Amino acid sequence: MISIAAPACARPAGPAPAATPDFAVGAQYDTTHVYVQPPEVDAFVASFVATFGGASTKQGIAQVTPTPSSTSTQLVQTPAGTVSLFGFRTGTPWPFGSERTGWLVTDLDKAAAAARADGAEVIVTPFNDPIGRDVVIRWPGGVNMQLYWHVTAPNYAPFATQPENRIYVSADAVKPFLAGFTRWAHAKVVEDNAQAPGIEIGRAGETYRRIRLASKYGHHVLLVTDGHQPYPYGHETTGYAVGDLDAALARATGSGANVVVAPVEADHRRSAIVEFPGGYIAEIHQSAN
Repeated sequence: MISIAAPACARPAGPAPAATPDFAVGAQYDTTHVYVQPPEVDAFVASFVATFGGASTKQGIAQVTPTPSSTSTQLVQTPAGTVSLFGFRTGTPWPFGSERTGWLVTDLDKAAAAARADGAEVIVTPFNDPIGRDVVIRWPGGVNMQLYWHVTAPNYAPFATQPENRIYVSADAVKPFLAGFTRWAHAKVVEDNAQAPGIEIGRAGETYRRIRLASKYGHHVLLVTDGHQPYPYGHETTGYAVGDLDAALARATGSGANVVVAPVEADHRRSAIVEFPGGYIAEIHQSAN
């Protein structure tokens, strides 16, 4: 038997790269950012609360951007998901309004640095707001989200039903997005379906790729498309789970919202898309038995 010795220059393998710390606090601290015109703020709040329950915090007027601006601001908290609502009295400084969500983190600077290391851009560097600090990051595919930290830690009850962060990405962007985001968010792929029913994105008779993720930040679904989906698909950044879809839609339409996509059933889910007063578009779904 002939044995082959390792070359003299061979060295032991180095340590594996350190894992990104998990900066998440909990899904109940993650909010969808909604921007409406000031005259429509109250109508949005009334309709959203009528649909999902819950209540809004008292409206305040503040500067929530690093450059001079003025907006109404309030937190609309429901058992199905939370909205950070803004009604700008001034022009909205760019790029605010393009961020889909706000996520509470345990350490803002370290969370932003880790996101950058995992492939995100920091498009608005950390800044102070009236109750804490914020930063805006962008993942591959143009997925913008705001991270925040409060001086006084908030204490919110968990959601009764978990909302989902709906992220439309292209086939070109899905691989770098998935690699960086899952590492940073400590997200696990719970489903990767290359033949999901196209009716879910307004493309009946076709299929598309749908990837479901779970993390301490909550549920996420990646909808990988060619960008040919009809309106309003792609505008709905959040999906809200309810126990009775028809009842929820009745409450929504009875309080000023419009159903822009009537209920469809696919892959163990009935879902519809609703436009609330002020223009906010959301998916609402019920698991089919």
